[in-house]
Amino acid sequence: MLTTVVPTLPMIAEALPHVESNIRELVTSSTLSRVNDASRRVTASGKRLRSIVILTGTLALGGALDKRAITSAACVEVLHAGSLVHDDLMDNATERRGVPTINADWGVGPALLVGDLMLAKAGQAALRDISAEAAGHIAAAVADLVEGQFMEVLDLHDRGRTADRALKSIELKTATLFRLGCVLANHCAGTGEERRMAEYGTAFGLLFQLVDDVLDLEEDQREGVYSYPFIEGTDRTLELCHDLARQAADAVPDHDNEAVALLRDLPGAYLDWAIASVA
Repeated sequence: MLTTVVPTLPMIAEALPHVESNIRELVTSSTLSRVNDASRRVTASGKRLRSIVILTGTLALGGALDKRAITSAACVEVLHAGSLVHDDLMDNATERRGVPTINADWGVGPALLVGDLMLAKAGQAALRDISAEAAGHIAAAVADLVEGQFMEVLDLHDRGRTADRALKSIELKTATLFRLGCVLANHCAGTGEERRMAEYGTAFGLLFQLVDDVLDLEEDQREGVYSYPFIEGTDRTLELCHDLARQAADAVPDHDNEAVALLRDLPGAYLDWAIASVA
C-alpha cells in the first residue's frame, strides 16, 4: 500500500502508481514463487519518499517522468527494501511493519539470499532500462550501504560511540539512497547538477534517519542502542535536523519551476510531519 507523508505535484501523483507497478515487476521476476512472495511482502508498503524525491528532482531539472525516471525510482525502492531485509537479519528482528520478517519465517540463509537478490535485480533493471552509468551509480551505492551497515553492527551498542561516527554511519547506511536518487534524477534529466543534487540528497537522508531515531529513542534507551539522539539528546538532534533541512533547500539547483519549489520544501515538510507526530 502506497503511503506518502509529504506534498506532491499532480504529475508526481500520477507517476507513483507506475513506480509501484515497476517495483512489483522487479521483485516478482524470480523463477521461484516463494522468493517472489517474500520480496513482494517486503516492498508492499512504505512512504515512497525516495521515489517522490527522485521524481520531483527530475522535474525540477527539466526532465520528463519517462521510463528512465520511473525505473530509477523503482530501483532505489528495491535497493532500500533489500537493505531492510539485511537490517532485519543483522538485528535478528522478528517483525517489520506488522508482519513477520523473512529471517523469522525462513532463517538466516534464505533471508540473506532474498536481500541479495533484490539488490541484484535493481542493478539489472538500471543497466537494462536506464544506462550503464546508472548501474554504476547503483553498484557504488550498494558498497556504501555495506560499509554503513558494517559500522552500525560494530558501533550501535558501543558506549564509546561518538556523535561523528554515528553520523558517518547514517550517511553511508541511509543517506546513500537519497543521494543516489538525486544523482539518478540529474542523470535522467541530462543536466550538470550532480554535485548539488548529491548534496541535497545527503542532507535529506541524514535528516530522515535522525528523525526516525528520535521517534525510536525510548525503545533505543531500553535496548542500550547508542543512536545519535541517544548520544546528543533530542533537542540538539532536532536542531541539527532543522540545519539539514536548510542545507538541503540551499543545495537545490537554481531553476525556476514548481518542482524546484517543492524540492526545497520537502525536507522541512517531512520534518514538520515528524515533529507533529511526536508532539
